[in-house]
Amino acid sequence: MNETGSVKFSYDHFQAELKRFPEFDELNRVRRKLVDLGMVGRDANGIGFGNLSVRDDMTSQFYITGSGTGGIAELAPADFSRVIDYDFARNWLRCEGGRIASSESLTHAAVYQADPAARAIIHCHDLRLWNALLANNVPATPKGVEYGTPEMALAVQRLFQTTNLKDQRIFVMTSHHGGLVAFGKDMADAFAVLRPSKVLPSK
Repeated sequence: MNETGSVKFSYDHFQAELKRFPEFDELNRVRRKLVDLGMVGRDANGIGFGNLSVRDDMTSQFYITGSGTGGIAELAPADFSRVIDYDFARNWLRCEGGRIASSESLTHAAVYQADPAARAIIHCHDLRLWNALLANNVPATPKGVEYGTPEMALAVQRLFQTTNLKDQRIFVMTSHHGGLVAFGKDMADAFAVLRPSKVLPSK
């Protein structure tokens, strides 16, 4: 599902009871801060926005907030999905848990695949920061590349190859108004990247 309620990828979803993974509490703490800041939540039309994920140990698999959870104040394990396999070319993923994986799962997968040091990812919305980052030439996906698509995943991988994204640890989704993605060694580290002083030049 994407943030407008339509499916953008094909998937195999297996209902399973997920346990509390080691980073569960920290993810929820950071998510509460993002909700308080209005960077994750539900818009005026009742559509949820924003998603968070953490890598599953040292594997290519990861836990991610499920589709339709943006408006939930406190997430439970049943509100997550574990992505266990994916294929950008096929626009497909396999996941398990109480919910279907977030629409941005392929984007998260692209970051984890491109940077082995990345262990936590935040996709959130902040229009002022989005505008400031675009104005300061922070890595950004090309115009016309829609979120939740294999084209977005491939565009993210190209950013790792052609920009200093690995050092910046944040990029702008140009065609996704207000959309930002930050990543780090853990969820607190990813959240810290969102501070303007971290990514914008000092005046």
